[in-house]
Amino acid sequence: MKTPYQNIYSVLKLNRFIVIAVVLCAFSSSLISGWMAFSIHKRALNSAFAVNTNGEVIPLKLVSQKENFQVEALAHLELFHNYFYNIDASNYIKNLDKALWLGNSSVDNLYRQKKADGVYNRLIQYSLVQKVLSINSEIEEQDQKFSFKTTTIFEINRGSIIDTYELVSTGNLITVDRHFPNNPHGLLITDYFENTLKKLNNEN
Repeated sequence: MKTPYQNIYSVLKLNRFIVIAVVLCAFSSSLISGWMAFSIHKRALNSAFAVNTNGEVIPLKLVSQKENFQVEALAHLELFHNYFYNIDASNYIKNLDKALWLGNSSVDNLYRQKKADGVYNRLIQYSLVQKVLSINSEIEEQDQKFSFKTTTIFEINRGSIIDTYELVSTGNLITVDRHFPNNPHGLLITDYFENTLKKLNNEN
């Protein structure tokens, strides 16, 4: 005589099989999802995307972090030296204000020293024009610290006389948060020092 409980063990085995199968499927699905997420994240670290005027997404390959730093560091140094030394009576306040965003207190101290020495007063009094002709920087990395040496050639136009000078300056670079438009490269000049200043032969 058959009873409702005669195949209970068979039912329990079937239920256990179903439960184990569901758990294995869920575990496998989690592993696959995790691997896909990791793979997408890894690709995203090496790629950037831009949207053109037609709304199309364009992948852009990023250069390595060190190469990118080198390019931005040189651009940062050129920007600073242009702002700090390419000045005349009409733009020196605006240019120096921009230059102070690119360096720390060592730059501010140099600015205050020049101001106390009457450099900017003479600029106004004699209508001097100080023009940067070239900026050449060398960046050196040591123990993940970056130092630089920059040679700036500039001329001072005194009307009938034009004198040309070579300035060698040194300092270090550290990374900070980007601040548009004041500090677009996210770098800060520290320990800035004007090492040598010499007058070059006047070719005019």
